[in-house]
Amino acid sequence: MSVLAPESTADRDDAAAFAGRVARWDPLGPVRIRLDNELVRLWATTPFDTLVMRAIRGRIEPSDVTVHAGNLLTALAVQTGAEVDPGTVIDSQWRAQLPPPGGFIAVDTVPAMVLGEIADRGVEQAKNNPGPAGGASTALLDSEAMTVSGNGMRVFIPMRVLLALSGMGFAPLVADEPVKVSATDAWLRLDARFGSVLRRRHALLPLLF
Repeated sequence: MSVLAPESTADRDDAAAFAGRVARWDPLGPVRIRLDNELVRLWATTPFDTLVMRAIRGRIEPSDVTVHAGNLLTALAVQTGAEVDPGTVIDSQWRAQLPPPGGFIAVDTVPAMVLGEIADRGVEQAKNNPGPAGGASTALLDSEAMTVSGNGMRVFIPMRVLLALSGMGFAPLVADEPVKVSATDAWLRLDARFGSVLRRRHALLPLLF
């Protein structure tokens, strides 16, 4: 059995909020919980083909487990002890590559209000011109939402990243609320008050045999 022990009520609420947002998309969606020094990082994929992450204080045993989002949410909501069983371990269902822990270069800071307005326009475009599956088309998701520059880097931000940021509720849409944009050669990262969205900047090349 695995054990998740958020350090405080606030940390528990943060973990529940993260699990709840992921479970809205798919209750069976995998959430990977990893210990990183004194922080526990919760990772998940999204329908926008991005990674999302939220860090809390606490501990997880074993130090790296994957569970269903719905089970994690239920555990945090129902179990009253300081330690909770986050649910059945489904490590084999996690297939996404995680980014490196460091090496990100700060590129720019963008107001959350601006990103929220762009995401709202993307939602409207998806409603007015749905893709073959009824949701946002790949062309819309991959379209340029914004390009930022700084510290010798020029970084393209696709619409799918802003839709994930908005869908997770990571950035309060209030005046002067910042969202930090950073990158490596391979990864894009947006850090907001309540979590981060990450995506590879370039598709992985297929292996040739």
